[in-house]
Amino acid sequence: MPRRTPRRMPRPLLTGFGGGLLACLAMLLVAGVCRLLFGSSLFAYGLLFLPVAAAVAVWVRPADLITAPISAPIAFAAGVWPVSDGSGGFGGQLMGMVSALSLHAGWLYAGTLAAALIALVRRAALSGRKRAARQQRRAAGARLLTPRP
Repeated sequence: MPRRTPRRMPRPLLTGFGGGLLACLAMLLVAGVCRLLFGSSLFAYGLLFLPVAAAVAVWVRPADLITAPISAPIAFAAGVWPVSDGSGGFGGQLMGMVSALSLHAGWLYAGTLAAALIALVRRAALSGRKRAARQQRRAAGARLLTPRP
């Protein structure tokens, strides 16, 4: 019986800009869904922000890991406009956004912290793999230089 290899989740490698753009678009979509289904529930919006922030931190390429915790709060702020209950006019909408951002900052901090921790763990794993490969190359080079009897 042939052995089957388990399917892996696709690993798209996004640039820093692509990750930020994906996060902003995803949060705008989440805000629209929350407005339609839950009546502008900022609780549901904040809860759905956590997996978006984590997904961006997982899918950004290793060279751009620093952008994941930066793009998460930008995406939260970009998507909060449709669910903030501001009254008419530009000033009222702006005050609704500021109020929503200040009253639900816990979700913002939690998502940013999750993105930062995922990026930090990925960076540490990448550094460990590079160090192991460097030591392996040194050991292989030392074996080549030692004379054989």
